Amino acid sequence: MSLSVGIVGLPNVGKSTLFNALTRSKQANAQNYPFCTIDPNVGVVEVPDERLAKLAEVSKSQKIVPTAIEFVDIAGLVAGASKGEGLGNQFLSHIREVDAIAQVVRDFKDTNVIHVNNKVDPKNDAEVINIELSLADLSTVGKRLDTAKKNAKGAAAKGAEKSIELLERVYKHLENGGAARELEYSEDEMIMMREMCLLTMKPMLYVLNTDEVHSLPADEAGSQFTVHSIDEKSTQIEICARLEAELADLSLEEAAAYLKEMGIKESGLDKLIRASYQLLNLVTFLTSGEPETRAWTVRAGAKAPEAAGVIHTDFIKGFIKADVVGWEDFVKYGGWNKIKETGKMRLEGKDYVVKDGDVIYFHVNV
Repeated sequence: MSLSVGIVGLPNVGKSTLFNALTRSKQANAQNYPFCTIDPNVGVVEVPDERLAKLAEVSKSQKIVPTAIEFVDIAGLVAGASKGEGLGNQFLSHIREVDAIAQVVRDFKDTNVIHVNNKVDPKNDAEVINIELSLADLSTVGKRLDTAKKNAKGAAAKGAEKSIELLERVYKHLENGGAARELEYSEDEMIMMREMCLLTMKPMLYVLNTDEVHSLPADEAGSQFTVHSIDEKSTQIEICARLEAELADLSLEEAAAYLKEMGIKESGLDKLIRASYQLLNLVTFLTSGEPETRAWTVRAGAKAPEAAGVIHTDFIKGFIKADVVGWEDFVKYGGWNKIKETGKMRLEGKDYVVKDGDVIYFHVNV
């Protein structure tokens, strides 16, 4: 299941530095001037999951295969991007192609790094980006609304009423600076909303790129520890991209030891990966045996045949039943051979909704 998160923000807020650290590469240009990134950079990142190693140990698996998310480093937007300022139109089109948005907002002070507005103001920076996304959508919805009204003549007028009503409601909300995702829609309305591929329909989280002191536990950071709230309705995480870039230059073992020494339980990048995964409304189910232990991704609410189809599309039609057990019980009772004796394993059919952490063995006829 291929899913992508676009990293967006103003120029020089640390998007490319964060992307390079995230992918442990030097793929993205991270120079100190606006628009040093032009073409989007793409990297596939493994989702950290401590359950895999525990399952693999029980199953004596030969390999472990985690699930992954694709991150796209998109060039900086500026005020007026929706009207073509900077390199706006080109980059807005790149955002349309991703499934979710991670908006990086600068919250670090460094006189050597240029800020396009000559001041560090996280909330204002976020507003600039959000307004540009809303304005771009306003143009899209406005054109669709004009077309709908022109075509609503004669017999077609009655059928167009609901579409026009929806478009007018969305247009008014965008005009007031809102995001399309903030409104509620019926199933029929959602079909039309998906067709328009609006930028503000995409789920979004904020990444505050902070000074290093913010990466310390709050009691150690002391009076210097201040967290700016961007939007109470949205997920927000704090990351020091500079620190993460330094960690990326170390081996995984060295980076883990450094974090432990600093008293930091989880790297900023692990937080971002997990938050992005949750933002996309995903759950992970697991398969485990001697050949491999693997994590698989499905949308929350997916039923057993759909989950089987992630492994192989033929499994959807061929689905018969599924053996299901929680991962903790799988580990506690020693894997498939022993779990059947405990009564912890369940036999589930086509209507079973897959839960995060399920270990599943699918019975299929292909």
